[in-house]
Amino acid sequence: MADAAETDEFLMQRFAAGEAEAFEELYRRHERRVWRYLERLVHNRAAADELMQEVWFAVAREAGRYRPTARFTTWLFTIARNRTIDWLRASRPQVRLDDPDEAASVEEFTADTRPGPFARAAASEEGAALVAALGQLPPPQQEAFLLQVEGDLSVAEIAAVTGASFETTKSRLRYARARLKQLLWEHA
Repeated sequence: MADAAETDEFLMQRFAAGEAEAFEELYRRHERRVWRYLERLVHNRAAADELMQEVWFAVAREAGRYRPTARFTTWLFTIARNRTIDWLRASRPQVRLDDPDEAASVEEFTADTRPGPFARAAASEEGAALVAALGQLPPPQQEAFLLQVEGDLSVAEIAAVTGASFETTKSRLRYARARLKQLLWEHA
């Protein structure tokens, strides 16, 4: 049984050495935060479930190569982010514009096809307002905000995950908070 005081990094090293209980403890510690991060980015529960499996399969697959050069959560959310980017790229509709029979209409390009299960799941009016406000943020700000809130990552760690500079990441977080505050104030 894993000791609650054991760091994630030590648990990962124990798992790499063959202790399955260490992986189970890591999963228990981080499953909710990772799933919420994925679901809030893809707006689809089934896709978040699928991505969740891919993320944890990748953690298991890469265990032998894991080196604790940063916090485990930074590494974990980098994997989650990369799997999400791959999923978003793969789920984009592919349309051939050079073939008139297959060309999509303007309505198909502009229609919002994202289901809103996260928004529907908001239990309170404030929760629904926060979800709506979060959806209005530009994607880089939304991602930085979610990595900080769900991933409990520092500015430097978010910069490492997203590949942005420290100052850019700090600005994204500042703008995200200011915009959310403004939107929630307007809602009230």
